[in-house]
Formats: sequence, C-alpha cells, structure tokens
Amino acid sequence: MKKIFTKEWLAAAGVRALKTVAQTAVATIGVTAMIHEVDWLVVGSTAALAGVLSLLTSIAGLPELEE
Repeated sequence: MKKIFTKEWLAAAGVRALKTVAQTAVATIGVTAMIHEVDWLVVGSTAALAGVLSLLTSIAGLPELEE
C-alpha cells in the first residue's frame, strides 16, 4: 500500500496544489477581465477550491512519488 501524508507526499501534493491554484487564478482572471472588472472574491474562492480538489486527488496517488 502506498504511504500518504509523509513528508515527501506532502511536499509533492503541496507543489501540485500550488500550481493548480496559480493556473486556476490566471484562468479566472482572464475570463472575468474580458467580461467586466475582476471579482477577486471569485478568483480567490475558485482558486482555493481548485487547490483543495488537487490535494484530494493526490490521495489517489502521485506519479512523482511512484517507484
């Protein structure tokens, strides 16, 4: 069985989640800027949700840690 919540797992899952948050924020800013002023609450909440979903997805496995 794969070990999760180890130091290595937390580091890899954290990096993946941060990348997901950044990508989601950039996409959300781009979409909202075309329509009207940027709604930072929407950007922040959408990016935060994406980060949480990324961490939950990482529980299933991280290819970066596969041997």
